[in-house]
Amino acid sequence: MFKKILIANRGEIAVRVIKTCRRLGVKTVVVYSDADAGSMAVEMADETVYIGGSPASESYLVADKIIDAVKQTGAEAIHPGFGFLSENPAFAKRLEKEGIGWIGPNAHAIEAMGDKISSKKLAAEAGVSTVPGHMGLIEDTRHAVKISKEIGYPVMIKASAGGGGKGIRVAANDKEVEEGFPAVKAEAQSSFGDDRIFIEKFILDPRHIEIQVLGDKHGNCIYLFERECSIQRRNQKVIEEAPSPLLDPETRKKMGEQAVALSRAVNYDSAGTVEFVVSGKDKGFYFLEMNTRLQVEHPVTEMISGVDLVEQMLRSAYGEKLKLKQSDLKINGWAVETRVYAEDPYRNFLPSIGRLKRFHPPAEGPLGEGVVRMDSGVREGDEISMFYDPMIAKLITWGKDRDTALDTQAEALDRFHIEGIQDNIPFVAAVMDEPRFRSGDITTAYIKDEFPDGFLGTEPTQLQETQLICAAAYVHGFYSRRAQHVSGRMSPVPEPRQNWIVILGDRHYPVHLELGEDGDAQITIDTDKPHTLVTNWHPGQHLVEGMLDGRPFAVKFADRTEGYLFRHRGVALRALVCTPTVAELHSRLPEKEKPDTSKLVISPMPGLVVSMDVAVGQEVQAGEAVCVVEAMKMQNIIRAEATGTVKSINVEAGASVAADEIMVEFA
Repeated sequence: MFKKILIANRGEIAVRVIKTCRRLGVKTVVVYSDADAGSMAVEMADETVYIGGSPASESYLVADKIIDAVKQTGAEAIHPGFGFLSENPAFAKRLEKEGIGWIGPNAHAIEAMGDKISSKKLAAEAGVSTVPGHMGLIEDTRHAVKISKEIGYPVMIKASAGGGGKGIRVAANDKEVEEGFPAVKAEAQSSFGDDRIFIEKFILDPRHIEIQVLGDKHGNCIYLFERECSIQRRNQKVIEEAPSPLLDPETRKKMGEQAVALSRAVNYDSAGTVEFVVSGKDKGFYFLEMNTRLQVEHPVTEMISGVDLVEQMLRSAYGEKLKLKQSDLKINGWAVETRVYAEDPYRNFLPSIGRLKRFHPPAEGPLGEGVVRMDSGVREGDEISMFYDPMIAKLITWGKDRDTALDTQAEALDRFHIEGIQDNIPFVAAVMDEPRFRSGDITTAYIKDEFPDGFLGTEPTQLQETQLICAAAYVHGFYSRRAQHVSGRMSPVPEPRQNWIVILGDRHYPVHLELGEDGDAQITIDTDKPHTLVTNWHPGQHLVEGMLDGRPFAVKFADRTEGYLFRHRGVALRALVCTPTVAELHSRLPEKEKPDTSKLVISPMPGLVVSMDVAVGQEVQAGEAVCVVEAMKMQNIIRAEATGTVKSINVEAGASVAADEIMVEFA
């Protein structure tokens, strides 16, 4: 086994590789940029080497700096993680010439499979089902429209060198191709340095299911079952699970055998993933692409197979024979992974950049009937940078079956607390309770279908209302009793008030509260039977966790100037706890009107203005593209909220903008 390797990556994947290396006794070197100087990966590594500025083009994508770091530290091999140089065949070839080990597949396999056009031709030759499309050179936007018409709408416009959900657009008509084609080319050039595009038929009601493969340098290759990755937003995976709720053993075997056949065709010798689009109606499957690297979602496969994929990559790269046989592998239970992103689900999932003022993930280990695993590369106090992917962490849960894994995931998300930036936890937690998702009847259009107007939060169920009311009553009663004890030091302490009104949202609930002395309370809402609450919550904690009527619960809590803010799954409600007299007065207060921003185009995030697509005096229709702002490697088209004439333009292409900066004003 290697004695020392260099990890040419950052964040959670660098931390993930370090964990396996520590277990195997392999020393690690981590390279880092300005933005990552104080990162968790840097802290955990045995050695570190600084390689340049925060933009990846000045650090993680500069092969010379990575190779210099190897020579400087005496590392024997490089693990590239995912992204950056992980699927760059020229880099893999150069390492071979330099005599540096490569913990990934051979350069031929990367080259053959990394190009989506050539990989589809190879897949067809290997007997793998493929999707109809145009794999040749596309000259310009007009040519793209012509090809799209010939294939038949809807079509998918994809960067040939793409990955990670970037460089992809679905177009349903000529206009969407005209808008999407140049945007995909720009994203492809910016993210991958390769602006070649191909167009293929978009399968209606598709599911995204991928097969994990594992090969060695001795001709052995196996598949470790599948992952369902259909819950996507903007073609970026959000929730993954293994196995798939769609596949039966026969279809699983066919897909696995095709994935292995394709891998053998290119002498694949590491961990890799063959992605398929699968029809939910007839389980027909078609090859999409092969990712010649470790996937972000690899933990769900590890959880159901018991195989450490990073370890297997190390062993294969070192030249060891694969000890696992296909007959040795069995699916054990079910695993679900949620990607926790730095984005605001209430503002169309726009990137959120800043410092993690609080970062309290759920504890790893048993939770209820399942198990929790946390893969992250950040800590409280770290900064989420605009230079890299917005993923904060991956939360993985395992259960004996799908319902148990999902229940455990939901409970773990309830206990995940982040402050300082916006995160997508309310959204993914809401999905965990959504009936269609629970049924397993999902497609890649699930988010668009179930949340057509974006995510606006969810209405509380009766159980959630009860939990929030009881939590609010307990917290307020605790504060009130403590205040009475402080003010009554020199005189008898009065009996704490027991009758309150909890205003939850715009509804009033009479509550009778009897506080115990050891974190317990009897709470009666209206005239219902009393609820028994037991908790160890105390001031300063941001999670009210405990048992309500013998059932575990956890709600997120924040003290506000007026009342408290409680969050549970997709529910976010302000709670006021007051006397009946104050509650009566409060109901008479007028509602504050929201300011009209329809005549303003405001930057929803810090970023770089890629293009300004309107001019002063131009009439713009509601929904029309005004400009493009790039942040976290994604190009975001900013559209007009209402029809109007451009009065002034305050920024130009190439300028940096802050969040909430006014870019364009309408008359």
